[in-house]
Amino acid sequence: MNDSVKVLEEELRVLKKSNVPGGDLLPNCFLDMRGEFLEYREREMLKVRFPVLEESLNPMRKMQGGYIAAAFDNAFGPLSYVAAREVCSTIDIHAQFIRGVDEGDSLTIVARVVSRGSLMLNLAGEGFNGKGRLVATCTANMVIRRVPA
Repeated sequence: MNDSVKVLEEELRVLKKSNVPGGDLLPNCFLDMRGEFLEYREREMLKVRFPVLEESLNPMRKMQGGYIAAAFDNAFGPLSYVAAREVCSTIDIHAQFIRGVDEGDSLTIVARVVSRGSLMLNLAGEGFNGKGRLVATCTANMVIRRVPA
């Protein structure tokens, strides 16, 4: 684990203690998809890798588009949390699929904060296969949900 990932995990732990009563540090959907943090740039960028698992395959043995969109959302979630310093909810997400991701491959999401306001975040990301080829792009808007003190 590199130092930037250690910084991210510490930020998530601190925010969890102060902002979110109950619940886990990462949602079950992130854990089920076996996401792995690779790189983090403070409040700006997060890179996450997801293996292409058997349960995510469509009949053509490629990662199903809904799982690709979920991978983006699973990267946008932690990034939005540390960027806003509050819990955020996705209000829309738009994925564009360029090519399939093969069985046994991995999908690496590079998520970035495009714009951060007091109530909203705009995020964008690119997804790459194990060979570094672009397979999808995605944008999302998140509403910042202020937790009462």
